[in-house]
Amino acid sequence: MTSPNGLGDLMRDPDEAIRRMDDWAAGFAAKAERYQAAQEQTERLRLTASSSDGAVSVTVGADGTVTDLTFSNKIKSFPLDELSRTILTTMRRAQSGIAERVAGVMSEELGDEDRETRTLLLDNLRGRFPDPDEPDDPVPADPPPAPPQPPPAAGAGTPPASPPRRAGATDPDEQDNNPW
Repeated sequence: MTSPNGLGDLMRDPDEAIRRMDDWAAGFAAKAERYQAAQEQTERLRLTASSSDGAVSVTVGADGTVTDLTFSNKIKSFPLDELSRTILTTMRRAQSGIAERVAGVMSEELGDEDRETRTLLLDNLRGRFPDPDEPDDPVPADPPPAPPQPPPAAGAGTPPASPPRRAGATDPDEQDNNPW
């Protein structure tokens, strides 16, 4: 037995079967176009963040890769470790907005379609690019100075002096490692 509008009805009316398959294919093609449009918009996304002092500006794409990095003249006075921290903090701040912007594109292009897929994708993005806890990472304190070491006893533990090398002589240990 078949139910109304079931497979039996389709077999009796091949034109209806063809129309339903055409409708299904058209719906599938329209869905593919919406997903293609969402992908293209997502690939064009750029998010920019600047450090609190304006010294560093970082732009990232929707996949989190850095697409632009600019500095103001302020960085000339930055110690290198502070510059590194500022760049990474600013990059993370730019990346933290990725999930929200992708969610906006998906909502605009796909509406309520495929909520489960969207939830999985956005959860993945939020996991990869979480909101930073603080606007700037705190500067770690310098490690305490190492305690002074007592001088070695005379002659104890002192390696023997290497024999002097002739001018132009090659160290035999380095000979094997020299590619030239």
